[in-house]
Order: sequence, then structure tokens, then C-alpha cells
Amino acid sequence: MFSRPDHAGFLPLAQLPSLIAELMALGYQCLGPTRENGAIVMRELESPNDLPRGLQAEQAPGRYRLTSDPHKRYFAWANGPQAIKPQTFAPQESLWRVERDAAGHLQFAAVQPAVTRQAIIGVRACDLAALALQDAHFLREGRRDPQYAQRRDQLFLVAVQCAEPAATCFCASTGDGPTPTAGYDLALAELADGFVTVAGSDRGEAVLNGLKLAPATAQQIEAARQQGQAAAAAQTRSLPGRHLRDSLMSRLEHPRWDAVAARCLACGNCTAVCPTCFCHAEADIPALDGGRSEHVRSWDSCFGEAHGHLHGFNVRADIRSRYRQWLTHKLATWHDQFGRSGCVGCGRCIAWCPVGIDLTEEVAVLTEGGQP
Repeated sequence: MFSRPDHAGFLPLAQLPSLIAELMALGYQCLGPTRENGAIVMRELESPNDLPRGLQAEQAPGRYRLTSDPHKRYFAWANGPQAIKPQTFAPQESLWRVERDAAGHLQFAAVQPAVTRQAIIGVRACDLAALALQDAHFLREGRRDPQYAQRRDQLFLVAVQCAEPAATCFCASTGDGPTPTAGYDLALAELADGFVTVAGSDRGEAVLNGLKLAPATAQQIEAARQQGQAAAAAQTRSLPGRHLRDSLMSRLEHPRWDAVAARCLACGNCTAVCPTCFCHAEADIPALDGGRSEHVRSWDSCFGEAHGHLHGFNVRADIRSRYRQWLTHKLATWHDQFGRSGCVGCGRCIAWCPVGIDLTEEVAVLTEGGQP
């Protein structure tokens, strides 16, 4: 269950807008699920009553389609293509700029982002686990990324228990869901008549106290616990273990790499939607008059040809080596860096792969010695 079930309150369905209104009154820009271009994405809510009801998403390898929830729930969808990552690690931003002054000297200056206090409504447990991994990378001692840190410090996270996992979800096997246990400010479990609500931070506690909720009953807390267990049991995909490093690294010449490379388009969709991928490229963009230049960081992908280019040669010249790099880094060598796998079981890479490559299927063949 949530981290502090003994401190849970109960938020009736009709009062959910009051939570959003409270956050708006505190100066937060509230982001919530929105239907856009056939998918659920996080966009700004203009008013406390803008949160949609009745959305669901049918997902399968290479397939994502919005459907309707007959029970008109707020959070019956598993996830969309967008996680927390775009709110902390910007898809593109300037890190510093240089300008030529009147005397012809170059003046360098760091560029700090204009940060808005944001509250994200509907964060999933897998995305909280991914955010913890992003924190471990961007906020590590001695290498703290100032742009990431500024955005991260201004986030208020309202997590939601997943009651309806997608067919592509496998967070139960990675240990990262479907019930949030840490990393949130507030967490909700949606029942038929309202939400079991708990705070996970001092900021969350202050908001919860402001709502003046009645305590959740033992029956409501138990219903939320059983709902989480049922959602975990309903997941049909899984990874064969949580520490696959040695198994994968001992199969670097397995013929399955050739089979998956024959299907992979190296489009980078999987890395774009992955909530833990942090590869990026940096480039200088000069002004046409030669008086100034911006040093820009943009999301990149290990599937791109340029990503593996060193002086004079490319260390990953073919799709086979790029897919192998991605999978073995994500599931194997992340253990050396962060003490755990880089996969949180969200399943986005499966749903948003245009040719339907299923990570769990590939790993099962590679690690169990199945036929390629």
C-alpha cells in the first residue's frame, strides 16, 4: 500500500477539483491528462474542473488507441507516451551563450531556464521510479545539473495507483508498481466514490491538511490495497528477473540480435518515450552575424548513427550493435552505474515501437536460450 496508510484521508469524487484548486492557489501550474492527437498527454489544466473522465487507452505492440471507460473514472488509463521526463530534462534547451562585446572580446554566460512551479496530476508508480533514476544521474554528487535541478525542485507530484494496467505493462516484475510507494507529494487510489489519499512529503502534508478530509476507513484502505494487488496480477508481461546483467552480457553474440535488427528501424521512438533514457547531444548554434552563439543540449538516441561516431570511425555502425547497446545498457550495465536495472516496466517502448518489437519477448529469448 502507500507509504503511510495509517495517515490516509478520503477525498470524495466531487471534491477532486478542490485539490486542483488548492494547488493552483499555491501558485502551481497544474498539468493533467489531456486527449491530444489520439493519445493521453500531460497538458496545463486551465481550471480545476478541466480534468477529463472516462478515458482509457488500449495498448499492444506497435499499437495505442484511446477508448472509453464505462465507469467514467478519472484515472482508468495506464500511461501515455509522456512521463515526467520532459518536465525535468528538457527536450531542447540552451546551457550557455557567448557574445562578442564592443571591444571584440568574447563574454560567456550560463543560461538558466525560466522555471514555473508545476504540479503533475496522475503520475504513475513506474514514472516515480524512473524519476528516481533520473535524479541519480542528473543530481549526483559533484555533477549536479543546474537546469535539471531547478525544474526538479519546483515539481509537486500527485501520484495515482494504476487500477487498469495496459497489456504492455510489466511494472510488477520490475518491482516498480502498480501502487506508488515513494517519491510523491500526494498519492491517490481511485475507488468508486472517491480517493484514498496520503501525503509523501511535507508539502503534500500541508496540501492534504488544507483539504480537511475525513480519515479513510479501514474498508477503503483495504479496497485500495486489493485493487493494487489485482492490477499487479492482471499484468501478462514480465521480465525474467530483476538482475539480468550477467545473463545478457554473456550472450553478446546470440543470433537473436540479428533477428531483432532485421525488424528494428532505428527510429529512436523507444528512447524518446522511455522515462529513464537520458542520452543527449550538444551543439553550438551561431548567429548569422557572428556576434553570438548558443550552446544547446537536445535529446538524442543511441539508435542514431551519429551517437556512436568517434573521430574517424563509428563504434556502432549497424542497427544490430545499436539495439544491443540500448538493451544491454538498460537492463545490464545500469546495475554497475545505479545499482538496479534502468527499466521500470512502463511498456511504452513496446506500444510506441512502429514495428511492435516487444522488449520482454526479446529478453526472454536472450536469457533463456530460446530459439531465435
